Amino acid sequence: MGRAFVYVIIGGGVAAGYAALEFTKRGVSQGELCIISEESVVPYERPALSKGFLLPEAPARLPSFHTCVGANEERLTPKWYKEHGIELVLGTRVKSADVKRKTLLTATGETISYKILIVATGARALKLEEFGLSGSDAANVCYLRDVADATRLVDVMQSCTGGNAVVIGGGYIGMECAASLVINKINVTMVFPEAHCMARLFTPKIASYYEDFYTAKGVKFIKGTVLSSFDMNSNGKVTAVNLRDGNHLSADMVVVGIGIRPNTALFEGQLTLDKGGIKVNGRMQTSNSSVYAVGDVAAFPVKLFGESRRLEHVDSARKSAKHAVAAIMEPEKTDEFDYLPFFYSRVFTLSWQFYGDGVGEIVHFGDFSGTTFGAYWVSKGHLVGSFLEGGTKEQYEALSKVTRLKPAIEDVAELQRQGLGFALLVSQEPEPEPAPPSPSLGVGGPALALGRPLYAWHATAGVIVAASVAVFAYWYGRKRRRW
Repeated sequence: MGRAFVYVIIGGGVAAGYAALEFTKRGVSQGELCIISEESVVPYERPALSKGFLLPEAPARLPSFHTCVGANEERLTPKWYKEHGIELVLGTRVKSADVKRKTLLTATGETISYKILIVATGARALKLEEFGLSGSDAANVCYLRDVADATRLVDVMQSCTGGNAVVIGGGYIGMECAASLVINKINVTMVFPEAHCMARLFTPKIASYYEDFYTAKGVKFIKGTVLSSFDMNSNGKVTAVNLRDGNHLSADMVVVGIGIRPNTALFEGQLTLDKGGIKVNGRMQTSNSSVYAVGDVAAFPVKLFGESRRLEHVDSARKSAKHAVAAIMEPEKTDEFDYLPFFYSRVFTLSWQFYGDGVGEIVHFGDFSGTTFGAYWVSKGHLVGSFLEGGTKEQYEALSKVTRLKPAIEDVAELQRQGLGFALLVSQEPEPEPAPPSPSLGVGGPALALGRPLYAWHATAGVIVAASVAVFAYWYGRKRRRW
């Protein structure tokens, strides 16, 4: 038993939905496209699960957050897929893949063949058992990766109002779930091994702001240690959490957010792997020309930094999916993927955005006792990353633009003094055509928007340039006479 399609997407997450919409925009014919997903629902906006889905009042529920509402596009309901002739194979696991024969074998025994495959398998939540711990199957231990997890988390949470929750992990899931638990009137203690929350993105100073905010909301932090075991009752529920540092925490529920791992098992030994995921080129094409990979599972070249990255964020999933479809459908019109790494989160009344790379010297700016502050990262003399809390749409757009420009920074003290103003002024400058060497904060380029010279050596630089021109003119004149 088998079926054949021109295009097959394996995975039913965010990337699958955005790829499907892009296929229809570019003229896919009815019956050509198939999506295979282990989940029983059509693709949806996964970020809603740790935000709106967990709210006690007017919580988000499907079909309100099916893709592609996250980018203000059409909401792709089951009816939409049917109207566009897209075959859905839901609630079905792919048991094996053969990229040479271009076939997939499902757990139900069906063989599905393709001409072009898009791997959008995403990642799975790391379980405690992978760290030598037990307890994942306890009735009140929750993970959060899909809508089934979120539904279970809500059920457990509603039974624990006024009780105690322990959140294991200080990253995205930990921070966003902790905020939702507090809003649901549950006492929260966060436990993580790092020195501060969101260690992969936040500086200690930025993290301190959010930890103080959370503390004011009643959240307790225990840092620099990890879970060692659970105490369980006869009903199979966790009653307490034991930490390696000796702390013993009473618990009515536990939320575990200790990272994710890309789902590459189907393709190991068949496709080239990199950064824990599947290696692709700037067209999102794998080592097999008929297979593309997008979203969390794809390790792609980030042109801005001249190296391959695997980015675990919804924005990357959306844009890489659209780019892959463009490369498949209109290869001659599609350039290399040129992506600016982007991350964001919203918790309580807070909202931040991060662009680029968090490496190099850190330059904080703004009022850390207020509501708007941020940071720049300067590496090898260039601005490579930026962060802002509490910004406006225009301010975030300015940060995005300045980070993509990678201006040269001669004086970090001056950059700190200007703060957000630097990004706002640079973003108003027209982008050079063709692109010259990176603009400098101090000489030429966007620095001209500052309206005044910043360095005493501006005049010296001008004299040197003028002298160089004169010398060249003299030499060229003599050369001409010899010809």
